[in-house]
Amino acid sequence: MKLIILGCGSSLGSPWITNHWGNCNAKNKYNRRTRCSVFIQKGNLSVLIDTSPDIKEQFLKNNIKDLDHVLFTHEHSDQTSGIFELKPFSWKYKKKINIYANSRTLKILKNKYDFCFFGGRGYYPILKANKIKKSFKLSKGRNNILFKTFEVDHGPITSTAYLFNKTAYISDCSGINDKVLHNLKNLNFLIIDCLKFNSHFGHFNIYDTLNIIDILKPKKAILTNLHTDLDYNFLKENLPSNIMPAYDGMRIKI
Repeated sequence: MKLIILGCGSSLGSPWITNHWGNCNAKNKYNRRTRCSVFIQKGNLSVLIDTSPDIKEQFLKNNIKDLDHVLFTHEHSDQTSGIFELKPFSWKYKKKINIYANSRTLKILKNKYDFCFFGGRGYYPILKANKIKKSFKLSKGRNNILFKTFEVDHGPITSTAYLFNKTAYISDCSGINDKVLHNLKNLNFLIIDCLKFNSHFGHFNIYDTLNIIDILKPKKAILTNLHTDLDYNFLKENLPSNIMPAYDGMRIKI
């Protein structure tokens, strides 16, 4: 099984549309960050988490040509606004693409992108909505992946964290309760929100993230959702060797 971090940037990416790089060195390719999403592949089974605004570019750069299932962490635009880019996969397979999310996220997506689910106004429906469970398996042929889900705080809402094959993906998070933390022990990989230096109401800052890593003690931790505050080389040089900043296109065997 492999995982590709398609995008590891915060909601505006890096640089911003104004060419603002913040503390990031513009000459370092690892500081050019698109919005958060990850791709998981096991044999011929392909799973995407979140459809960022940059999903088309991300798929093309990583030569991804197949997609079976899409999981969503939450409804915010930096995680969902690329949803219409799924249309060619619906054409390719001649069926609706299965998406999975909690009930709140599904309700908002169906309202905002109603034409993707119900068609009309010259559109054909391309998506089938599925409410996620605490534990569920996605399969294709002989390949399958078991996912467990946990709700974590994300400012005034919750975000869904995904656990699979001793790997946790927690892209948007401002708090994790003790019960969830207990279920995230003994991880091989923890991919976790690390927005910036200063506190933020909806995200972990670097000190929050390092505290969580110290509690969970995964074999490897990968920092994602990185704001322009956080330069790749600065993080690489100042973090312990088992903690790594993510970069777009980062590939992990899990």
